[in-house]
Amino acid sequence: MQGTDARAVLDDIYAAFARRGHDAYGEGVNQLDHALQCAAFAERDGAPDALVAATLLHDIGHMLHDLPDDVADQGIDTQHESTGSAWLSQYFGLAVTEPVRMHVAAKRYLAAVEPGYFDKLSEASKLSLRIQGGPMSPEQARAFETEQFFEDAVRLRRWDEEGKIVGYQGPALSHFERCILNSYSRISDDS
Repeated sequence: MQGTDARAVLDDIYAAFARRGHDAYGEGVNQLDHALQCAAFAERDGAPDALVAATLLHDIGHMLHDLPDDVADQGIDTQHESTGSAWLSQYFGLAVTEPVRMHVAAKRYLAAVEPGYFDKLSEASKLSLRIQGGPMSPEQARAFETEQFFEDAVRLRRWDEEGKIVGYQGPALSHFERCILNSYSRISDDS
């Protein structure tokens, strides 16, 4: 945005990961490992730079608060998707911020419409799903399908579910700088 150069964007993202990226994710991997895996899978599947950036940064809201790692066990929804999307809106347009904002809703959607999806969720994902409102109603699902970034949010969600592999060796955070910078440079193109 005004006065913010691309290096500052990267610095802020690196700072968020440095601060909380090694926190537990509840899935056997930490926040940074989860983010890197998800982004690597998005890249593998040919996602555009903005969606790779969104996938890398989809849980950044978890790294912006000071709540304990086990907050979900306490029945608290941090609404990390909204926090993350709002924070990212300083730097990125809707092609990044909307899939981030919608990725929890995408889990709720898939749990409602895709047979067997709920059963494949980890225990941590099932717990957070309950806290986040449970599966969508048929009316909510139909409304969600009309959202502009619906398909991107569902794709992000699938990579989110996949990105929980203990011991996975993927690219470093620096590998995704190009996607971040390309997305940042297009801030006015997609908003």
